[in-house]
Amino acid sequence: MIIHSAKYFSGNTKLAECPQDNLPEFAFIGRSNVGKSSLINLLTQRKKLAITSNNPGKTILINHFIINDKWYLVDLPGYGYAKRAKSQTSKFSIMIQDYILHRENLDNIFVLIDGNITPQKIDLEFLSWIGHNNIPFNIIFTKADKSSTTAFRHNINMFFNAMYKEWDEIPQYFIESATKHIGRDQILAYIEKIIKIHER
Repeated sequence: MIIHSAKYFSGNTKLAECPQDNLPEFAFIGRSNVGKSSLINLLTQRKKLAITSNNPGKTILINHFIINDKWYLVDLPGYGYAKRAKSQTSKFSIMIQDYILHRENLDNIFVLIDGNITPQKIDLEFLSWIGHNNIPFNIIFTKADKSSTTAFRHNINMFFNAMYKEWDEIPQYFIESATKHIGRDQILAYIEKIIKIHER
């Protein structure tokens, strides 16, 4: 897929305020500081489309970016940021759940997992939740440049072993590095494939 245009469209806290034109949507979510903004900038090849920060928890809205005037890339708030107040964490949780469970034109969720660390309970619990709700998803293991290939692969295998305790089958996954431009073509090709299926 060639990205001809990528523009910020809107940021909202409520499902009813999201775009009403029914274009297909592909959402990206993960724990805070997993590299979501860097990935969005990599996919769109716009250095500052999504704001990157060393301080986790910067995304506080359901952010829609319109791509090629054809589909939306949706940046969802990260989960698991401990420094947020409990009331704010609850607010984000409700907002995310409402969008994921009730957004009719949500085609797929890409769940970002840091491939440099061992499996985290919060990631596994989130995958279990969207799986039980029959939400289509894929996994993107981020920051592949931060450790050796052997260590990175070991962490992925550990993650899959943890998933197999509940899952019979693992969905397609991708490996990504914004620094080394790894994974972009594969992720965009997958999105394009889904869009073409819906256009038939």
